[in-house]
This record gives sequence, structure tokens and C-alpha cells, in this order.
Amino acid sequence: MPYVITQACLDVMDKSCMEECPADCIYEGDRMLYIQPDECVECGRCEPVCPQISIFHHEDLPAEAQQSERINAEFFTLGIVGAEPLGSPGGARKVGRVGHDHPEVGA
Repeated sequence: MPYVITQACLDVMDKSCMEECPADCIYEGDRMLYIQPDECVECGRCEPVCPQISIFHHEDLPAEAQQSERINAEFFTLGIVGAEPLGSPGGARKVGRVGHDHPEVGA
């Protein structure tokens, strides 16, 4: 998993990172943004534009945010009631707002 968005993004979703991402790998949940780990090219352009300081390279995650790596990855692999897993759709712009979050974020 290259870059990870932590829960500091929760209920803020500035979206500067989405505008900066050349890989279009940052997806919008209901309450926070998520990076699709298989689509991220590790360019790092998202990290410095985040005003919440909520984006980190997975190797640099603060100890209190370690669960964010798993949460970002599971957002794409877990289905929710009535919906299939998102997987790797190949670009956030064509998907638009997903409308749900990882169960631990939505709670």
C-alpha cells in the first residue's frame, strides 16, 4: 500500500488531493476519502496539498494511525449490504462519490 489517508480526513474531505492526483486513485466515500492501493503510483503529490495532514506514505504512518492502512485497503475489497466490493475501477472520476464508508469509519 503506497499512500494512505487517515481518519484526520473524516468529515473534512478538502479534495485538494483528488485534484493533484495524476493517477485518479483517490475515491470519495460518504465521510472521508480513500486511496486505491493498486492504482496509486506513489508520486507523493497528494501528501503536501492536504490541509489536514491526513495523507502519509504507508511507511511513515504515525503509530496512532496504523489501522488506516488496513481501512483504506478494505474500503475497496469489502462489500457492503446490497453492494459488491469496489475493487479497482480504474479511476475515481468515472465512479464519482461512492456513498458509503468502511464500516469502522461510518460508525
